[in-house]
Formats: sequence, C-alpha cells, structure tokens
Amino acid sequence: MKLYKQLLCIALLTATSAHAAEEAREQNTIILDEIAVKNLRIQTGEAEERDFESTVFAIGRIEEIPASRSVLSSRIAGRISELKAFEGDIVKAGDVLATVESRQLGDPPPSVQLKAPQSGLIVASHVRLGQPVEPSAELLDISDRSKLWAVAKIPEQEAAMTKIGTRARIHVPALGDEVIEATLTRFGVEADRQAGTVEGIFELDNSEGKLRPGMRAEFSIVLETKPFVLSIPRSAIQGDPASRVIFIKDFELPNAFIRSPVVLGDENDQYIEVISGVFPGDEVVTRGSYVLSFVGGGSAMSLKDALDAAHGHEHAEDGSELGEGEDSAEHDDEHDGHGHNEEDAHADHDSHLSLPLMIYAGVMTLISLIAIQMLMKRRQKESEAEIA
Repeated sequence: MKLYKQLLCIALLTATSAHAAEEAREQNTIILDEIAVKNLRIQTGEAEERDFESTVFAIGRIEEIPASRSVLSSRIAGRISELKAFEGDIVKAGDVLATVESRQLGDPPPSVQLKAPQSGLIVASHVRLGQPVEPSAELLDISDRSKLWAVAKIPEQEAAMTKIGTRARIHVPALGDEVIEATLTRFGVEADRQAGTVEGIFELDNSEGKLRPGMRAEFSIVLETKPFVLSIPRSAIQGDPASRVIFIKDFELPNAFIRSPVVLGDENDQYIEVISGVFPGDEVVTRGSYVLSFVGGGSAMSLKDALDAAHGHEHAEDGSELGEGEDSAEHDDEHDGHGHNEEDAHADHDSHLSLPLMIYAGVMTLISLIAIQMLMKRRQKESEAEIA
C-alpha cells in the first residue's frame, strides 16, 4: 500500500508538471500565417557554439596615407599654354597634364610638358590656363587612394591589450552594412590627452574607390577569442536589460515562435553569449523579433488549431494531447470541474493516473530512489566493517 501511494504521488506530480508546461507553451507561443510572416520579414539564425571574440569598440575616420600624395610643378618659369587635367580627374603616371611655355626668346618660345609623377586622383588644382608659373609653385595635387588608412581612437585602457597585427572589423556607415576586416599596422606617435585615446592605424584596400578620406568609421577590435561559446546574433535579443527574451522557431509547428527568457553573458559587435534559455541548433528570430514582442492574442491561429493541422488529430485548447475517444469539450469540462458527478470525477481521476506514461515515469523514479538507498546502505555497512 505504501508503494502504491508513492506511485500515485509521483504520477500526480508528473501530470501537474506536464499540464503546467502545456499552459506555459500556450501562453508563450505566437502562431502566424504565411502572409504575416512575409509582412514581418521574419528571418532566423541558428544558436551554435562558435569561436567567440571579445572586442573593444572605437570610432575614427578614414584618412589618406601621407606618402600617397604627390605634387605637379614646373622646372622652368613661364606660363601655362595648355592644361589637360582638372580637379577630380583620374590620371596615370606619365600622362601629360600641362604644357609650360618658357620665358626664353624664340619663335615659338621653347616649352616643357609636365607629366604626372604617379597614378591617382587629382584632388586639388592651383593653376589656370595662361597663368604665370614659377618652379616653386604647386600646380596640381595627385593622391593615390588605392589604399587608405582607417584611424581608430582606441581608449588608453584598451590600447595596452592591442598589439600590432590585431584584427578588427570596420564598419563605414557610408557603405551601408558592409564590414571590412583589417589588421593593425601601426600606432599614432602621440596620445590624445583630452580624449584619453591612442590612434590605431589600419590599412584598407580601396581598389574599387568606394572609400573617401573623412568618412566616419566604427571599429570592433578583437582582443581575445574563446572557443565553443554558445551564442546567437545580437539582433535576436529583445526586452529590457533586466528581462531579456528571444523568439525561437517551433520545431514542429509551421510559422510558430516561442517566447523564451534568456540569461546572457559577454557580447561583441555580432554575437552575444547565452548562458541559459536556448539550446544548440535552435533557430532564433534575428529579423522581426522586435515586432513579435507586440504580437499577442491576435495571432492568426490558436495553438490548438495549429497542432490539429500539424498532427492530423484533435488536441485540447491548451495544446495537450487528448485521450482515446475524448474530444476537446470533454477535456475542457474536466479541467474546469464542470459536467461530472463525484463518481465520474473519481473515475476520470483514476483513468488519468493509470496512463502508461505517468506510471512509467513514476516507477522509474521510484526504482532510482530505491537503488540510491540500497547503495548508501551498502557503503555504510562496508565502512562499519572496515572500522571493526
């Protein structure tokens, strides 16, 4: 009789826990139709263990490499008799850009062609056609912008952990969502006393010419890499700082998303560590998660309807499975306590307690407890024997 009572208690606890889990699932599941998913533009990403990079954030600018600028000038005094290049033109090394007519006597006077000292963009022009020139005058400024510097203002406390060769992901807002990867090549020669920063210089390829000096740049400088860290994209996180939540795509229901509270750890510019609340392989909503935060009871389909459609048989309103020959109305009456007399209630109660799953769970739990007790008694006897 004592064993039977223990089985009944365990079965009751199992049934109560299962029912509570079903109710929690119903309250936290948002079910949409295909049109709603398309309108919300929902996209998902996988929670996985990855190499997690600890980063420091810095801002800065794109700058011209000083050694990449040259000047066009004349070796003789005279006047500009021909001008073939203007500000904004792209030239190649050796191109004739201007002709200077000498002040020496002659008919015509001797002249000299001025050729581009390097390939690049003419960024400044200081001369006009017919203008007198002297050998000391700068006529055109030419800049080779096939490579540029991205200069980061690194806070002094993080600069000590940043070494030559350190990687960084650089985002230039003027280029949209594009991210450029580069390595630190040098530091600035002086620190900024007022801002408390040190310049870190990264060299960027600009063969496509999309970058311009003066553009704002945002830097995520990698300080450390940790392997096998369960993390998800930052865009999946919603809620206030004290109660963060994510939305996980249901593994069996189409267009269904489960709200799940999470505990978070370290973060960088792309990912955030998840300590609890998600498992590897879960698909989390990365785009549209903010809008899902405001979708409530107005879902296009109830949990019951979605489960009925997915499994091909009827479920209870809370999404739980129905017993054989039972319909959802009878199930709801049972949970509400209406429509049954006392004998029926006892019969239904006994019927539920005898469900195979509940009995199996109860028996397995009891067997485990008995095994643990026997092992503890055996160890106690062995200890007493050793003492004797």
